[in-house]
Amino acid sequence: MSRIAYVNGQYQPHNHANVHIEDRGYQFADGVYEVVTIVNGKMIDEEGHLERLWRSLSELRIDRPMKAEPLKMVMREVVRRNGIVNGIIYLQVTRGVAPRDHPFPKNTAPALVMTAKRLSMNKAEKTAEKGVNVVTVPDIRWARCDIKSVSLLPNVLAKQTAKDNGAYEAFQVDEDGMVTEGSSTNAWIVDQNGKVITRPTSNEILAGITRASLILELEKKGVEFELRSFTVEELQNAREVFLTSSTSYVLPVVKVDEHVIGNGNPGSISMTLREIYRDFMNSAA
Repeated sequence: MSRIAYVNGQYQPHNHANVHIEDRGYQFADGVYEVVTIVNGKMIDEEGHLERLWRSLSELRIDRPMKAEPLKMVMREVVRRNGIVNGIIYLQVTRGVAPRDHPFPKNTAPALVMTAKRLSMNKAEKTAEKGVNVVTVPDIRWARCDIKSVSLLPNVLAKQTAKDNGAYEAFQVDEDGMVTEGSSTNAWIVDQNGKVITRPTSNEILAGITRASLILELEKKGVEFELRSFTVEELQNAREVFLTSSTSYVLPVVKVDEHVIGNGNPGSISMTLREIYRDFMNSAA
């Protein structure tokens, strides 16, 4: 089946989809995006992702491309046309097309693009069973990481550093030596007493939707957790480490830099939390 993209009101073959050369997303990274996981044909945390999309647009003073219900209809049509059962849908909204000039253009309609692709659930499970490696890198991003901007070059550099070192992800570290988040994930540790810890939301990290849903599940299950920053030393010496994201779900980390976490295998708490989140996804789907 040919992949189908949605571009500014039209469904187009993916290989032929394009945007204008003066789209401000292309020239200025003047836009935002969202990625929604699809499980058994259903979108997971759809409302949370749309609320974050609206917030990101508001923070950048970009108009909404359409109201929520029509947007949901287009999302479902993109999923249907691509025959996605398990996968993701990507949404991107930019300020639109205008002659290149730094100030906001007047009377410019926002541009909306959507794509979708399949993901292998079996591959994700095999990755979780082994766990992944993480490296730490300096956090060189701008001061508004709470906005899900398409300006991702620092994240790209961090992810490439991870790849160059045979790692799955890079955890970013601020000037005070505190872990902020991964290049495309939220970072968590489990301390030696079994307490689950992750950094509180602020302008310094993205408020992950999977992160938020997992916190709600922890509260329901009575799992002890704490919202606070933690150091690289705490990370490297943690009982367990894991990360969360829309595509990684809850993913155990077995090595940070040259430090083996625990016994080098996915921790029991991390795997239990993965099961809890998987149950949440299945109930939502």
